[in-house]
Amino acid sequence: MKIVFGGAFNPVTNAHILVYEYVTSRLSVDEFIFLPVSSAYTKSELASNYHRVNMLNIAVKNLSNIKISKLEIDDTDFLGTYQSLIRLSDSDQCEIGFVIGADNLFNMHKWINIEGILSEFNIIVLGRLGIDIKGSIKGNPILKKYFHKFIIFDDFDVNISSTLFREEFDRTQVNKEVYQYIIDNNLYRGEKNV
Repeated sequence: MKIVFGGAFNPVTNAHILVYEYVTSRLSVDEFIFLPVSSAYTKSELASNYHRVNMLNIAVKNLSNIKISKLEIDDTDFLGTYQSLIRLSDSDQCEIGFVIGADNLFNMHKWINIEGILSEFNIIVLGRLGIDIKGSIKGNPILKKYFHKFIIFDDFDVNISSTLFREEFDRTQVNKEVYQYIIDNNLYRGEKNV
């Protein structure tokens, strides 16, 4: 299975690497793709595409079967997860699993072409914040219809987030080389990012 893990990675934290380690230990993974969203995507405090890709490269340099896809970064507009997954599909019909945290289930039904995503791809849901994953899926009519497409890992729960790092600047939440990169480039401290 090809695993796609999308996100802002603003910055990439130890939790993002734990997701890679957890998923690759639980599933047969042919390739693990980090898919950072473009800075054209409307999120506050988003460091430049350049810096976020550099930080990802630093964080994953010792991991295997990794690819950092610049697919969405190279897009001029945000086309949505469905279009990205279609473009990451290859001709050998390798199954794709898209990784999300359980907190994404609450608004997932609003995603662009959600029924296309759910009908064509597997969704790997990782536990977060004690959320009842099965109950959340079954409680939404759209998600419930595709319950069989969800791979649920409710024993995963990590209390590290990019937002928390930006608020607290806790160096233990990121790789030490990533932390040094953040300091060297004056990121997340109110300065204009390159």
